[in-house]
Amino acid sequence: VNGFVSSLVGVFMGLIPLTILWFVLTGTSVLGFDVVANITTLLNTFLNGGFIGLVALVLIASFFTKK
Repeated sequence: VNGFVSSLVGVFMGLIPLTILWFVLTGTSVLGFDVVANITTLLNTFLNGGFIGLVALVLIASFFTKK
């Protein structure tokens, strides 16, 4: 199960740059998801959260780093 989830996350992490590139080139969303707006909203949420937002951002970033 761990390998499946890890490879699924890898696929989605590979799709994010492609959807951003698609949005920049065409100005349309991919499958109805506006990735650029979602990332912007997520970052604004962390930035407005103060210290707790910083801690949450570090915790989430630790999930995506290889050990």
